[in-house]
Amino acid sequence: MPAGFSTLDFYFILPELVLTGGALLLLLLSVTVPKQDGVLLGVTLVTIATTLVAVSAFAGLDETVSRGLLAIDGFAAFFKVLALLSAALTVLMSAPYLRVEGLKAGEYYFLILCATLGMMFMASGLDLITLFIGLETMALSFYVLVGYLKPNPRSNEAAVKYFLLGAFSLGILLYGMSLLYGATGTTSLAGISAALSGQETSAVLVLAVILVGAGMGFKIAAVPFHMWAPDVYEGAPTPVTAFLSVGSKAASFAMLLRIFVEGLPALAEEWKTLFWGLAVVTMTVGNIAALTQSNLKRMLAYSSIAHAGYLLIGVVVGTERGVASMLVYLGVYLFMQLGVFGIVTAMRRGDIIGDELKDLTGLFKRSPVVGFAMLCFMLSLGGIPPTAGFMGKMWLFGAAIDAGEIWLVVIAVLNSAVSAYYYLRVVVFMWINEDEPAGSPIAIGPTMAVALGVALLGTVVLGVYPQALFEYAQSAASTLDGITSSIALR
Repeated sequence: MPAGFSTLDFYFILPELVLTGGALLLLLLSVTVPKQDGVLLGVTLVTIATTLVAVSAFAGLDETVSRGLLAIDGFAAFFKVLALLSAALTVLMSAPYLRVEGLKAGEYYFLILCATLGMMFMASGLDLITLFIGLETMALSFYVLVGYLKPNPRSNEAAVKYFLLGAFSLGILLYGMSLLYGATGTTSLAGISAALSGQETSAVLVLAVILVGAGMGFKIAAVPFHMWAPDVYEGAPTPVTAFLSVGSKAASFAMLLRIFVEGLPALAEEWKTLFWGLAVVTMTVGNIAALTQSNLKRMLAYSSIAHAGYLLIGVVVGTERGVASMLVYLGVYLFMQLGVFGIVTAMRRGDIIGDELKDLTGLFKRSPVVGFAMLCFMLSLGGIPPTAGFMGKMWLFGAAIDAGEIWLVVIAVLNSAVSAYYYLRVVVFMWINEDEPAGSPIAIGPTMAVALGVALLGTVVLGVYPQALFEYAQSAASTLDGITSSIALR
């Protein structure tokens, strides 16, 4: 065993070990058990549930383990829970999709768990190397998942674009990290923070901030690093798109906060200015581009870009409440975004892809329950009360107002008004042509029903009673080092 490590370090990564063991068991079962789709689904869900229990076992801890490489704190636990919940709902909605597409479940579920494993390390990493390993574990899994529809040219094209642009952005990110290492002599976030404390800001450090910000901007699909998102969202299998838009985004924001809030508080003025501009451009371009989309998955891609712009407001604020508001927003975003993609997945049957706006025509008449769920998800994405999306935006904008970012809030509110058009446009499509033949109702299997039920419940309940999520997010944000001491307001 390497010097400085002990068996206790392995105890603290018990959730990751459970998830890894479950993923390896899936691979074994996929080649040994005949007609194993139901078995593989059960093993995957049990693995995720067991990992969630293991994460909860460390509730209340605030420890640095593995020689400073990992944090076992409330912030990491929050994002681990988000990653596991998004993985579980994705797996549930994937089961019927895999049957329709005739895809093998074993490798698919294995890659879902591997991506989740990377997200968990991204949430708890306290060293640039640890964060990089977690990021690449997640990214490599998604490169394969995006191209999982092998006979589909759009899926192949999306995978190639995602891989090439991902490799390019990774080079930018690593260059920025290497500059930080050269300037401070360490890859530890705590060490970088200590080395930069009281040090005069140099051109090298500013360049490092820009490069690391650009690399992370690609992962969160911030403008102008968003060019991959529409094509990848459209071409990837719909459940993969859902997981990419929620799990990957949440993990990337966790990594972004770790690097900039914990590692670079001394350069707060520089990176807050950078993210202020990114927030404005991202939310504006995302919403304007979404206005003209006829493909539902492309529209949701631009919508996801706009939501990344809203989330960057919390980074700009940089206070404990600002970070807590980001966590709240990510929590509600999980349910409403996965719910929408769950319905898009359910509409895939036979020769009908179900991802065009015209495919929603008369949905209320064909399937009233599904239509009502879609209405709730659209209203929540638009931030219309009394849904969870409204509470998330209210908390986020309130934190920005407290920090004096009035103009940023004004721009965000105007963008929210713009977004209401294309979200309500979806509702209009569900209501029109009611006098025409309704066509066949949407068949909802048991696993899809559970996924949509959980998503709908989260969207409605967190809109009416968000207090529990607020308190959990506040507790998680308070464990992020450097959040209240060294962050200066703009």
